[in-house]
Amino acid sequence: MMVTVRSLGLTGISGYEVSVECFLSGGLPGFDVVGLPDAAVKESRERVRAAVKNCGAKFPVSRITVNLAPARLRKEGTVYDLPILLGIMAAAEELKPLPADAAFLGELSLSGALRPVTGVLPMALTAARLGIKALFVPAANAAEATLAEGVTVYGVETVGQLMAHLTGQQVMQPAPRWMPVRQDRPMPDFADVMGQENVKRGLEIAAAGGHNVLLVGSPGAGKSMLARRIPSILPDMTREEALQTTEIYSVAGMTDPAHPLVDVRPFRSPHHTASTVSLAGGGGVPRPGEISLAHNGVLFLDELPEFDKST
Repeated sequence: MMVTVRSLGLTGISGYEVSVECFLSGGLPGFDVVGLPDAAVKESRERVRAAVKNCGAKFPVSRITVNLAPARLRKEGTVYDLPILLGIMAAAEELKPLPADAAFLGELSLSGALRPVTGVLPMALTAARLGIKALFVPAANAAEATLAEGVTVYGVETVGQLMAHLTGQQVMQPAPRWMPVRQDRPMPDFADVMGQENVKRGLEIAAAGGHNVLLVGSPGAGKSMLARRIPSILPDMTREEALQTTEIYSVAGMTDPAHPLVDVRPFRSPHHTASTVSLAGGGGVPRPGEISLAHNGVLFLDELPEFDKST
């Protein structure tokens, strides 16, 4: 029997739909994962097997083939553990057919508990665009996922809890939509600067127009002190800007579960020994660099002449 479970993946900082196809057949028992999986995805076989047994279910003794479609895109990370488990259980008829308008993602522990994953916000926004009505994510990621409008988010603690919900034994309640709470987060204030009228005027013009600034002066003149106070004179972030920045921080795994929305303009100050990739991003699996992390905020390159020429 073959079952398809909807899930989501990441390419760069954008989400896309992944169909997890699970097929059980006769023959010698085996468990294969295809569809360009990386090492972490292949290792999901052991996590899924242990999680099924530890939640009280019976792991099927069959030849199991899991395909992650579209197969042309490389799949990386542990986000597919949960949909693989559900697909196997549904193919073994341990679960009812899964809802067609629901998507699942999350990393499994051996005990069956769900661990948080990175990049939940861009995947949740993609789910909303695809018309997915219900999104099941690890409980630690639920607040972040609720930032995407148009999709109902369920925070899952354990596999047993989710299976009880899917079988109708104990219905889960949707995660409440996270609302920003005004917090007094002190930051260096431009008003603290005494004197330096010409420099302050230049920085105000640059902040108003989004221009670059080159500060030149002797050590101790206040260049770094002034630069660190630029975010305090920038306007508050709009919701669109906050979501853009939060998507980047979510992929980088730098969001705060208690306050998932990045609503304060970032200030990034990489060291002059930073590599080109750490500054510009990229790599075998593309990751955001310091330039991306400073999106909608300030990128401060202290001791600029000390940076490598290629950087």
